Amino acid sequence: MIRSIRNFLSLIKFSHTVFALPFALIGFSLGLQSGKGGFSWEKLIFVTLCMVFARSAAMAFNRLIDRRFDAKNPRTQQREIPAGVISAHAALTLVILSSLAFVLCAYFLNALCFYLSPVALLVILGYSFTKRFTALCHLVLGLGLALAPIGAYIAVTEEFALLPILFSVLVFFWVSGFDIIYALQDDEFDKSQELKSIPVYLGRTNALRLSEVFHVLVVCMVVLAYVSGTFGWMYLMGAVFFTALLIYQHRLVKPNDLSKVTLAFGTTNGVASVVFCVFVCGDIFLLH
Repeated sequence: MIRSIRNFLSLIKFSHTVFALPFALIGFSLGLQSGKGGFSWEKLIFVTLCMVFARSAAMAFNRLIDRRFDAKNPRTQQREIPAGVISAHAALTLVILSSLAFVLCAYFLNALCFYLSPVALLVILGYSFTKRFTALCHLVLGLGLALAPIGAYIAVTEEFALLPILFSVLVFFWVSGFDIIYALQDDEFDKSQELKSIPVYLGRTNALRLSEVFHVLVVCMVVLAYVSGTFGWMYLMGAVFFTALLIYQHRLVKPNDLSKVTLAFGTTNGVASVVFCVFVCGDIFLLH
C-alpha cells in the first residue's frame, strides 16, 4: 500500500507542488489583507486541496498521454507508466478523480471559483497537447501555474484585483522561463519525434537567452508588485533572495553543459518560491 502511494506521488511529482503552492498562499494572504474576506481554516484547506488536486490531474494526464514518447526517451523510460509500475488505466482514473475533486473543492469555496474551475482544468490539462503543435508550450504551462495567486485571491474575496494579477504575471514568466531550461535536456529527442519546444525552435543558446529575458520580466513584476502594494522591508528581502536565485540558476546551465539542469530547475526554483512566500506573507501579517 505504502509503495503504491509512493509510486503515485512519484508519477505526479508531488514535491514540485512547491512551485505554485507558495504563490497560492501569497494570493490567499493578499485576499485577507484586502479586508474583503475573513480567514477560516476551512477556506485555507480547500485552497490547498484545489492546488494539490489540480496539479495531480495535470501531471497524471501529462504522463498518460506522453507515455509512448516517454518509453522512447532514455531520460524518461523509467517513469512509472512506461516502466509498467502504474497502468495507463490507473493513471486515467487518477486524472478523473483529481479533476472531480478539484471542481468539488472549488464549489465549496465560492460560486466564482466553481464557475471558473472548468476553465482552469482546460488550461492545465490542455497544456499536455501543446508540445505536439507549438513551441510556445512553455507559456501554456506558465499560464496554468499562474492561475494560483489569482485563484487563491478569488477564493477569499470572490473578485479580481490588480495586485494578485501582477503576481500571476510574475509566475507566468517565471515558470515559462525555467521550463525552457528544463526542455533543453530533450531538444535532440524532441527533434527526432517532431515535437515542438523553444530549444528546438531557437537552439540552445537563443533559448537560454529568451529564458533570461523572461526572468528579467519576472524581476520587473516583483518590483511592480512592491510599488503597487503596501509592502515593507520583509518583501524587499524576499525579492532580493528570489532574484539572486534566478541569477544563480542561469549561471548553472550552459548550452554545452546541461549537467546541472535538475539543480537549476527543481531545487533552486523550489527554494526560491518557498522563501519568497515566507517573506511576502510575513510582510503582510507582521508589518501591517
